[in-house]
Amino acid sequence: MGIIIDRLMHIYNKGQHDEFKALNEISMEIDSASIVGIIGHTGSGKSTLIQHLNGLLRPDSGNIYIDGENIFANSNLLQLRRKVGLVFQYPEHQLFEENVEKDIAFGPSNLGLSEEEISERVSFAAEMTGLNLEMIGKRSPFELSGGQKRKAAIAGVIAMKPEILVMDEPAAGLDPQAHRDMTNMIKRINKEMGCTVILVSHDMDDIADLCNKVFVMKKGSIVISGTPSEVFSQAERLQEMGLGMPASAELVWRLKKLSVDCRADILNEESVADSIAEILKI
Repeated sequence: MGIIIDRLMHIYNKGQHDEFKALNEISMEIDSASIVGIIGHTGSGKSTLIQHLNGLLRPDSGNIYIDGENIFANSNLLQLRRKVGLVFQYPEHQLFEENVEKDIAFGPSNLGLSEEEISERVSFAAEMTGLNLEMIGKRSPFELSGGQKRKAAIAGVIAMKPEILVMDEPAAGLDPQAHRDMTNMIKRINKEMGCTVILVSHDMDDIADLCNKVFVMKKGSIVISGTPSEVFSQAERLQEMGLGMPASAELVWRLKKLSVDCRADILNEESVADSIAEILKI
């Protein structure tokens, strides 16, 4: 049944002189096993919104339904957080155990699972995130590369086997190869685990490449939503909000401004090149 967010309102410092409405009756639907992107400027409400999904924040009004169940009517936060995994920006800052295996095992170890089940989950999460435990399992996580640290932190969330994975800027600050590894990992988690992925990112190429649906936030409200093609075809509106475009979509937009009849629904470089070649009869 997926996720239904119904008129969610959140106000910081309510009743004080610096009261701030961070979410203004947000409503959205997210299909199960999809990858959804949330974009918007800093301060638009993205991080506030995603922290409601596993109960870190509670709304002033409105509700969230996961598989038909109102998550705020259930006081069992442990059960909710087993279902909804949240990966904060720079999750490697949350590593703390003496070695990688223990760090990945931390969450499952608090679920009352057997040692065998914990070991299986650690192996599963490491394999899913592309970590070789034979090589790095006994090493301190602080000895790893930046990309490996982030994978280890995400593996700790994956080891909880969430049905929904919320990721806040998962590729921020990574070098190009680690960035590619991250996007490939997200695709694999979605496909092989059947996990719903909610992705907050400023990287519009990642949003276009990964997502089935995109929500654009501004001042605590959803102002645009649709498929990546539908959203990124609205170049002028996005520019007015100071938001970027995927490189391919920006090229198509610029070509159309020059009266070149290029398809507006293509979002990858190969398709743009094919479209231009067709126009030029190459």
